[in-house]
Amino acid sequence: MNKTNLYDIAIVGGGLAGLSLSIQAAKKGYRVILFEKEQYPFHKVCGEYISLESWDFMEELGLPLSEMNLPIIRKLIVSAPNGKSLEHMLPLGGFGISRYKLDAMLASIAQKNHVDVLEKTKVQNIIYDNGSFLIEYSGTSIKAMVVAGAFGKRSNIDTTWKRQFVQQKPDKLNNYIGVKYHVVYDFPEDTIALHNFKDGYCGISRIEDNKYCLCYLTTAHNLSTCNNDIKKMEATILCKNPFLKKIFSEAHFLIDPPVVISQISFSRKTQVENHVLMTGDAAGMITPLCGNGMSMGMHAGKLAFTAIHKYLDKKISFEEMENEYQQNWDYHFQDRLKTGRIIQRFFGSPVLSNLLISSLKPFPGLVNAIISKTHGQPF
Repeated sequence: MNKTNLYDIAIVGGGLAGLSLSIQAAKKGYRVILFEKEQYPFHKVCGEYISLESWDFMEELGLPLSEMNLPIIRKLIVSAPNGKSLEHMLPLGGFGISRYKLDAMLASIAQKNHVDVLEKTKVQNIIYDNGSFLIEYSGTSIKAMVVAGAFGKRSNIDTTWKRQFVQQKPDKLNNYIGVKYHVVYDFPEDTIALHNFKDGYCGISRIEDNKYCLCYLTTAHNLSTCNNDIKKMEATILCKNPFLKKIFSEAHFLIDPPVVISQISFSRKTQVENHVLMTGDAAGMITPLCGNGMSMGMHAGKLAFTAIHKYLDKKISFEEMENEYQQNWDYHFQDRLKTGRIIQRFFGSPVLSNLLISSLKPFPGLVNAIISKTHGQPF
């Protein structure tokens, strides 16, 4: 193998976790290659709300957030399918920015730091062999000392490796679809709203350029009962919530048809698979109603780089690198994912979510505790 084809770090997937990891590694002088099956910029199904815990880290990566006039989000509204709602100030808050803009900006920063970014490139397999990795793609291959899997919610590699969550039978945690629009709508820019409907919930919040992200999650069953017709499902199921009926009646839709993803799973995943460090959604998804997946992805990228750097700097062994990453990932995220999965069982059920909103409304301290359970500290 030609030495020019040997990388220190290969990253499969160019979302927030993969890109943030690549930039950190390149700034430390490592030779980094990143594979992304799409071409920047592109839309992704995502709530596009980021907890302020990520702000300083993102600016350290090179994003000029303070100069971008982004909406700062301080207030949360949650509604039940029957229209009952509660409002609450967010303890830390967040900000809005589209993945279309954010991922492309990070990819540009990565390239300026000499990351080899291969767009429109799908990795077929990752093979660990005698202390290094072979990454197969597009009829060729490269070698790397360390590989990070940042390939999102579900990929061909998950299927090839027969990861446990892929093998599970459909249930309440692993058979969802996500749908996203960008809209123009009259709604406070400092507020994020989560509106429940039968077997799902829909979020709306401000992003850049006076646009709003309208994104919802629901079961594949909901869609199938509507003859796989998204518009019919929105009209007959989502719009039973009066808040959603108003949005879908009055908003001007900028992305139509919407961006859609299927087979979303919130089941537990492994953070190290075949010696590959999993980051972002490949390691485990927090439910969108917790509004913090983007921060978790970038934080996981930071944790992965910390462990990888120690290994490549010969301060710890390969096995110690894997263990350190796994332990740190569990420490920072396992409780948050567990909380999200519990909340997930309440939301989307008309009876339970109506009851939950009514029960929580008189107890703002309890609402605060639940929100805090799904958010971390600045990293």
